Amino acid sequence: MIARISGVLLSKQPAQVVIDVQGVAYEIEISFNSFCQLPAEGDTAMLHTHFVVREDAQLLFGFSELDERSLFRILIKVNGVGPKLGLAILSGMDAQGFCQCVQNQDAATLVKIPGVGKKTAERLVLELGDKLSAWQTVGNAGVQTGTVKASLFAASAQSEAESALVGLGYKPVQASKAVSAAVKSAPDGSCEDLIRLSLKGMI
Repeated sequence: MIARISGVLLSKQPAQVVIDVQGVAYEIEISFNSFCQLPAEGDTAMLHTHFVVREDAQLLFGFSELDERSLFRILIKVNGVGPKLGLAILSGMDAQGFCQCVQNQDAATLVKIPGVGKKTAERLVLELGDKLSAWQTVGNAGVQTGTVKASLFAASAQSEAESALVGLGYKPVQASKAVSAAVKSAPDGSCEDLIRLSLKGMI
């Protein structure tokens, strides 16, 4: 079991990072929440990891916080929810928001997350109620609110935000519409700010 990776951050994207550990570069799948907490490329990064071995692949999933990894491990125990979908759920909604949906039996909101169908949403609500109530640290796992910069918003940030949302599974039209709405709320926001606002608006 690989429990943690620490090394130089070679590259980062909303869905994947590459970290060099003493000459060995690891590709690690991450949630958007963890992406927002990464340092700049070239700096040292540390991720708590979950290692998955399949017949056709060996995959590493990384999380900035232990609480997020804990919730991920709860998610993938649900029938029909694999690691990829578990990561998509954590990318489409912060942990506290997800728990509120489960507690409120709000399957309709969960369906808005790319990859989550009606049956899967209903199964999540049905199977996770008791498990999440025992998850003591959920309040610490939410996404931290970004600080809006005072400078003029650069057009490249909007383009990067749209590309990131498409990479997370949203359709280009959905991504464009959501980012445009986010720009109205935060005209001088960074790419990360816009992605966060866009995800919140779509949920």
